[in-house]
Amino acid sequence: MVTKAQVREALKKVIDPEIGINIVDLGLIYDVQVENDVPHVSMTLTVPGCPLANMLTRQAEQAVRAVEGVRDVKLELTWDPPWNPKMMSEDAKRKLGWGE
Repeated sequence: MVTKAQVREALKKVIDPEIGINIVDLGLIYDVQVENDVPHVSMTLTVPGCPLANMLTRQAEQAVRAVEGVRDVKLELTWDPPWNPKMMSEDAKRKLGWGE
């Protein structure tokens, strides 16, 4: 049985090449639900029109598909709510010099 934790861990392997931080810590993953071994992932990007949109969504889907037991992946790209830096993990903020 596929778990949310497994999916989120797999998504941490997807690194934003411009920032060098994974998409989970960047706060780009809004929600993960798993139903009958089919993860449903809701994610965003830092800005609409991001030139890396296709690459990041493709890598996210591939990372989730690599989780043992995954039958399919449903990935939704959303802009609501808009991403902002407060959504980043404390670790990501520290890496960017925004932490204490």
